[in-house]
Amino acid sequence: MRLAHRTGQPLFCLFAKSMQDEYFVHESSYVDDGAVIGSGTKIWHFCHIQSGARIGKNCSLGQNVNVSGAAVIGDGVRIQNNVSIYDGVVLEDNVFCGPSCVFTNVTTPRAHFPVHGVFSYTRVRAGASLGANCTVVCGHTIGRSALIAAGAVVTHDVPDYALMAGVPARRIGWVCECGQRLGEDLKCSCCGREYSLDQEGRTLAQKDCPSDGIQHQSQGGSVG
Repeated sequence: MRLAHRTGQPLFCLFAKSMQDEYFVHESSYVDDGAVIGSGTKIWHFCHIQSGARIGKNCSLGQNVNVSGAAVIGDGVRIQNNVSIYDGVVLEDNVFCGPSCVFTNVTTPRAHFPVHGVFSYTRVRAGASLGANCTVVCGHTIGRSALIAAGAVVTHDVPDYALMAGVPARRIGWVCECGQRLGEDLKCSCCGREYSLDQEGRTLAQKDCPSDGIQHQSQGGSVG
């Protein structure tokens, strides 16, 4: 990562000392002084990256994305159009945010009683996907490789690999790390990964990885 700089004009492309540290900013977007952006990241039309924001490597930010100064985004994250990542939101590695998905950071907002930097934090764990137009109410954690359906409203913590849908969101199944919905045998018909439930049936864990030479084990996000 490197510090971005503000020129007073829209930024088209920023370069660090070596080509390995290059990232792209469309000419219609702004990166404020003090933002940190990893190499290989692409920031497309009409985005605003505020001072203090931390964005990892090889990310993609679609049109009209706002990243606040106390937000943290890991490596390989894809954020589709019209998404705001507010202060207190942490996206770990390889998170997918669908178009117009919504984060919040204050549970009881009032225009005439500002919170002055006191936020409820939200963490989206590595590999999770948020569908288009879903809402994540602040103060919760979405588990690794979980999948939130389009239009769902998340009002509580989400387990790893959970498939969530509805208003409020409820678990309607389990999904594989690759995104395929799991059947009753908890074995992925697409990639061969296998899972097991705990005795209470609430927590899913991945079994030994298939011996196909591919690294399948879930990895935690590298962001703090």
